[in-house]
Amino acid sequence: METAINQSITDKKTYASTSKLLLDIPTYVYVSVIASMCVILGILWDIAWHMSIGRDGLFSAPHVVTYVGAATAGFFSGYQVLKTSFWGTLLEKGKMVNFWGIFYSSLGGLFCIWGGIASLTSAPFDDWWHNTYGLDVQILSPPHTILLLGLMSVQMGAMVGTLAFLNRKDKIDSLSVQENAKRTNRLQWMFILTAAFFITSIFTFLSESLGRWAMHRASFYQVASIAFPFILLATGRASGKKWGITYICIAFLIFDWAVNATIRLFPAEPLLGPIHNKITTYQTLGFPLLLFIPAFAIDWLRDKFSAKNDWLLALFLGLTFTIILFITHYPFGTFIHESPLARNWFWGSESWSFQNDADWEYRYKFSSRNNMGLIDWAKGLALALLFGVISSRIGLAWGNWMKQIQR
Repeated sequence: METAINQSITDKKTYASTSKLLLDIPTYVYVSVIASMCVILGILWDIAWHMSIGRDGLFSAPHVVTYVGAATAGFFSGYQVLKTSFWGTLLEKGKMVNFWGIFYSSLGGLFCIWGGIASLTSAPFDDWWHNTYGLDVQILSPPHTILLLGLMSVQMGAMVGTLAFLNRKDKIDSLSVQENAKRTNRLQWMFILTAAFFITSIFTFLSESLGRWAMHRASFYQVASIAFPFILLATGRASGKKWGITYICIAFLIFDWAVNATIRLFPAEPLLGPIHNKITTYQTLGFPLLLFIPAFAIDWLRDKFSAKNDWLLALFLGLTFTIILFITHYPFGTFIHESPLARNWFWGSESWSFQNDADWEYRYKFSSRNNMGLIDWAKGLALALLFGVISSRIGLAWGNWMKQIQR
């Protein structure tokens, strides 16, 4: 009997401790992190829907996931604004951004509200676009561009909202030293996950330039060197983790692969013609980039040379990122695009839209336009190296700004 009572007391203490950890990170922060995942999950599903089914409507399942995610982030952030503005204490208002002389919001909340509004605005625009022009032939159509900006704003809001609590380094009086440490660690991992979702969005919306068929072109490395170093270095520096960039890139790889690989398991049938490729399951985008390899190298370098001037550090990191990206992804492109071993569920290289000719001669090999001379490659990679250095310097500066966010 006594043992049972002691066990009950222990369980209650454990529950109370868990509850305290949850309560000391506001609900809207948790919601924004989940929303940042939902919006890109919906986008990946929507792309697979277009590749596999074609016909969709305003309230198709992928659209619902995307819009509900964005709307939920905006709603919870909006509620927090009203609660703080009209019923908050002076201490609570002091930790927020004042705008229009009336309202008080976290910076992350403002991003989420704007993103929610933009995402929902894009919905009827996208529906009208499809009814007028038919199925999209490219990812970045005008309504999708508005949606992209809205969704990335939600994801940025989740990152900034998490950082505001992480950077304050508050020691909650009601928590023990160990619980405060757990709280900080939890905020760091929440931030890492939101950064991974953000990178998934960047990769997805640049997939036409960063697909496997482009890995033997200099333009692939130029686009990647512009797009990734700045966000990786910014988020890695802001995360407070020694291997922050590596963790973010591993999370990106697992999430992007898991979502697409899961979608590929479900049955699908084209509902629009003409059908050039007969399919029975969902078709998706291909395998994600192996960003964790250059990420590991730049994490090691930024730790080893942390005392260096940021301009010099950007030079080291930008060159390292681009060089390792080329060394790893040129041969990876050969494997993922041409090898029969990659034409399976795991690697996803056999995924092919129902609109595309199943017998196209370049479906599983690089076209002749990828044949570049040595001089052209030298010029192209030189530009990629320059872009990598500039992007890295911007990322380090942005990371310094992100480390100062407290509202």
